[in-house]
Amino acid sequence: MIWVNEQIDPSGLIYSCIACRDEDHAKACHESFEANLTIEQKAAGWIAQMRTVASWEEVPVNALKLD
Repeated sequence: MIWVNEQIDPSGLIYSCIACRDEDHAKACHESFEANLTIEQKAAGWIAQMRTVASWEEVPVNALKLD
């Protein structure tokens, strides 16, 4: 399983993305992504999301991939 963390802007574009196989690292990354969004960004529609995928081919190409 690969954990994918994304910060997504209001238009749906991925602003930043980190993928890794370590669940603890992924959770820490998600918390950081969430904490780094300002109140104004959240109000404008920015989101931080964490999801899982089965293979590296499913990870967005612009992601920082940590194996």
